[in-house]
This record gives sequence, C-alpha cells and structure tokens, in this order.
Amino acid sequence: MLQVVRVPVLSDNYVWLLHDDASGETVAVDPAVADPVLVAAAERGWTIGQIWNTHWHGDHVGGNAAIKAATGCRITGPAAEAGKIGTLDRQVGEEDQVRIGGHVATVMEVPAHTAGHIAYHLADDRIIFVGDTLFAMGCGRLFEGTAEQMFANMARFAALPDETTVYCAHEYTQGNGRFALTVEPDNQALAARMKEVDAARARGEATVPTTIGQERATNIFMRAGDVAELARRRTAKDTA
Repeated sequence: MLQVVRVPVLSDNYVWLLHDDASGETVAVDPAVADPVLVAAAERGWTIGQIWNTHWHGDHVGGNAAIKAATGCRITGPAAEAGKIGTLDRQVGEEDQVRIGGHVATVMEVPAHTAGHIAYHLADDRIIFVGDTLFAMGCGRLFEGTAEQMFANMARFAALPDETTVYCAHEYTQGNGRFALTVEPDNQALAARMKEVDAARARGEATVPTTIGQERATNIFMRAGDVAELARRRTAKDTA
C-alpha cells in the first residue's frame, strides 16, 4: 500500500511524501524547503530515501541539498534540466522508470511550464505527480514552452483513467475555478465544484489532490478544443 501525505510549505506550495508500507521506503516529491518535509517524515517514523523533482524552479528543488545532507537520499529529476538542478543523482526522460519498493513510476515528458518538465505516473496505483503542468481547474504558465506543448500535455493527461489521482504542487484551485466560470459560465459541473471548493477554503482545507475525471469535466485548459483556444484562455488567465 502507498500512502501520500501533503506537506504545505511557503505560501501555497505542496510537497508530497510518498511512502510504501511494504518496503518502508519514502519519496519526497518537489521539496521546496527541507525542514517541514523532514519533520513530517520524522513524525511518521519515515526516512526520506529519494527525492523526485518535476522541474528546476526553486520552489520545487529548494530543499534538495538539505534533505540529502540529512538523509543521504538519492535525487532524480529531468535530464533536460540537469544543468539547472545541481543536486541530481539520476537524470530521467520519457519512458524512464523510477521505483518506490515494488511500485513503478514511468516518466512522462510534459514541457511547457519549463522546457524539461516531467511527470511521474504510477499507472498500477492510478497516481500521477504533475508538478506545475496540471492544476485543479488550471494549467501552468507557459514560461519556457508553447501552447502547442501544453495542449499536447492536456491530451495526454485526459487519456488517463478518470480515477487517476492527480497530485499537483500548488493550492491554486479557487482562483482557477473563478476564472474558469468566466469562460464556461454554463458548465454545471464546474459551478457545483466551485461551491465545494469555496466551502473547503472557508474551512481552511486543501482542495487537492484532484482526479483526471474531475479535470475532464471542469478544467478549461483540458477542455480546450484546439491549440488556439488553449492559448487564448492561458493569455486571458495570465492577465486576469
């Protein structure tokens, strides 16, 4: 059995701790900082043996060095961004595999937010760690890539089973949903979801993870009909 624990850090980041009960192994996904992540692991009697990075931004790799110094963990990240992540022990790309105990994650190259962004898909466990590519009702800004790349990413994600749990790295859901309603005001699934999101945030609760099924119904970027439509929506969101 795999356990996934959310560790809130900074203003709106989530670091994910992935723990395999059978082997006792623990992975930290995109540790922005070290101390809260180490504390969360220690509170559960876990030792971080691996870090999986999705991309090079500081709020995803900032804790790498300190966690490695504390635990001796092995750090895996995108080969295309190895020059920007100095702590990597292993560089991976499309279709490479990483493991936690007997569980296998296959690497998906999903450039757009950054040029070498990757995701980790544990198909047998119906889990995917998407970094800053896919958000609940949103997608990442196109800092280093193109709308064509992001459209292709959305299609790849949409093709996954609806029950796939999506672990993204930020609490952006409420803002994403409010904007989405301006684009698809008649989307009843979106309106219903936003009521749930607003209630959860009012209680101080997190709104992620999400699922592929939820995103297929309510994510305006995944629902864009073509590249041009996604690009228009992304530009409008950037300037909203």
